Amino acid sequence: MVKRRTEVSRTTAGDAATGTGGAGGPGAAGEPRQHSATCLRLMQLLPRVARGMRRSQDLAAPPAATPLGPRHVAVLEQLRDGPVIVGTLAARLGLTMSTVSGVLADLDRAGYITREADAGDRRRTIVRIEAGKRCQIDAWLDGAAAPLARVLDQLAPAEQAAFLKAMDLLENELRAGDAT
Repeated sequence: MVKRRTEVSRTTAGDAATGTGGAGGPGAAGEPRQHSATCLRLMQLLPRVARGMRRSQDLAAPPAATPLGPRHVAVLEQLRDGPVIVGTLAARLGLTMSTVSGVLADLDRAGYITREADAGDRRRTIVRIEAGKRCQIDAWLDGAAAPLARVLDQLAPAEQAAFLKAMDLLENELRAGDAT
């Protein structure tokens, strides 16, 4: 039996979370698990959250000739802890070398990073945050993350861990789907 949309929308979040009744759990006849109200709610929320985070990043971004966005933030976050080899940066971010090179070119033009050849292997390039820009970059990154930090502060450590685990699991599930 396939549940109609109106039946799914009547399922409460509590029922879906506990797996009892409604569209969140198996029916009396052992029918396959249906989309729960929680899944539907998350599918509505995630795009809004992503847009809000991008807006937050844009508002916190310092003025630059080149528009800087989420990929630039991700690269700068990786560089906060110190210099990184470009190939390592690409692997950490799950991006191609050419994509990372383009992002680095934008950051270089904006004066936020320096690139130099690795003395031990001239084929590799080491990237670091420009020393005179560190305070500005820290303010940008901290400002971009502020809404998320305020929400996480409202959660107990166990809730934060559960939230992060769920996000990691979702990311892995989506990547596995991309591979097929």
